[in-house]
Amino acid sequence: MGAVLTASVATACGDSDSTASVTLLTHDSFVLPDAVIADFRKQTGLELKVSQSGDAGQLTSEVSLTPGRPKADAVYGIDNTFASRAVDAGALEPYRSPALTGGATQYALSGGKDELTPVDRGDVCVNVDTAWFAQRNIPAPTSIDQLTDARYRGDTVVMDPATSSPGMGFLLATIAANPSDWQDYWRAMRANDVTVVSGWETGYNQQFSGGEGKGPKPIVVSYASSPAANPATKALLDGCFRQVEYVGVLKGAANTDGAKKLVDFMLSPQVQQALPDSMYVYPVRDGVTLPETWQKYAPLPTSTVDLSAASIARNREDWQKQWRSILGR
Repeated sequence: MGAVLTASVATACGDSDSTASVTLLTHDSFVLPDAVIADFRKQTGLELKVSQSGDAGQLTSEVSLTPGRPKADAVYGIDNTFASRAVDAGALEPYRSPALTGGATQYALSGGKDELTPVDRGDVCVNVDTAWFAQRNIPAPTSIDQLTDARYRGDTVVMDPATSSPGMGFLLATIAANPSDWQDYWRAMRANDVTVVSGWETGYNQQFSGGEGKGPKPIVVSYASSPAANPATKALLDGCFRQVEYVGVLKGAANTDGAKKLVDFMLSPQVQQALPDSMYVYPVRDGVTLPETWQKYAPLPTSTVDLSAASIARNREDWQKQWRSILGR
């Protein structure tokens, strides 16, 4: 587990009682503005502590392997590609938040018993650094099928679906798009020298030429919203998988009441409004105004490929095993 980060100032009296704080276990991409964290403290009297644990796949593994013995009170960042694993492990306490109303209800986990509450939506899509291709006078790919073309040999970086939620999302997108021959697609991707990394942070911010690290790869698995941060990039909207992230109360939490308050808070207007700029995901609440850059550069895909939670739960391990065999991992 990552080091615990204190997200707000400790009480003046130095109270260390667990009921005076609530600990959130989450992925490495979690961040909210200080002012929003301060609002949580003002509303609840609780200090929010944040413990980060890799990508969503690693986060789900940690939660699923310690049911009833959690190292935190709540968890945020488990998504619909991994949710059934944590639910089936009995690691979550059912809780129906009164804040789960309106449009947010459509993102509730299918077949769940309120163990997880939807917070945000982020469509997993391949991103292309159009500026990189323009500088080299090479036409950028316009669909995921073209990623196997020899023109783009060695240009693509993807994430391991066993450890990364966008990696799993993209695998599911290829399965939904090519249910009878998705394995052939990945054999062609391997033959075209696809690069595989463990998580999104490494793939986008270190390997991708359009990311912070200005890496060597001009094609990466990311999100439909990512071009809002870099308008010189573009999402390929033909093969996107809808990813929904959830928050939940961990069974055996030291501060269950505090965890429930945090679940409610994650659906509050101030958190939902902060999500696009803070974590580049779409809020699940109705009526949240998106930043202007999103409206221009990060429109929601008009359609996304989809697989049921039951199908994912039933086949995930087998699909991952086949993928690993194809990719030689």
